[in-house]
Amino acid sequence: MGLGLLLGLAHGFACAQNGEIHIYRGADGVPLYTDKKLNTRLLDEVYAYIGKYGRPTAVQSCQGLTAEGMEARGAQYQYLINRHAQAYGVDPALIKAMMRVESCFDRVAVSKVGAQGLMQLMPGTAKILGVMDSFDPDENIRGGVEYLSGLLKRFNNNLEFAIAGYNAGPGNVEKYNGIPPFRETQSYLKRVMAHYKRYRT
Repeated sequence: MGLGLLLGLAHGFACAQNGEIHIYRGADGVPLYTDKKLNTRLLDEVYAYIGKYGRPTAVQSCQGLTAEGMEARGAQYQYLINRHAQAYGVDPALIKAMMRVESCFDRVAVSKVGAQGLMQLMPGTAKILGVMDSFDPDENIRGGVEYLSGLLKRFNNNLEFAIAGYNAGPGNVEKYNGIPPFRETQSYLKRVMAHYKRYRT
């Protein structure tokens, strides 16, 4: 399989609904997507393997974990959470709560609509935020915290509006002048707030 064909797969990876898409990072930092894992010596020298798109999903990431296992998984990202929280002036307990609900602290989680990584960034949002690799914990958390910080400013530090905006989009919060009447968003808000209160203590 030629490199040109492999690079062309980057535009079609979202169409593989049931299969696995393997993600590599080139020496120039540009991601490469392919439906086959590359094992040749040449490609191993040129590309670094990042992970898979398609499995596990964000929902599957939460299954089979005990409460202790979940907290242990989250603890490995506490340093990054604290660092980016300080940089953007966001409560680290809020970031951790949102990450818990978004991905169950799984750095390679992918949602059914294509949101990626710990903070479940949509590819378009990630691009705007300058995130090159949504499966890199440092980049993903930084992008998610920057986005959340912008929402808090946009809604005058109204915590619930910012959380709802992260889930449903800020336009919907403004459209309904409050929490949108979407079951998913209202459930999301309740879960984030519950974890937030727990992490603050």
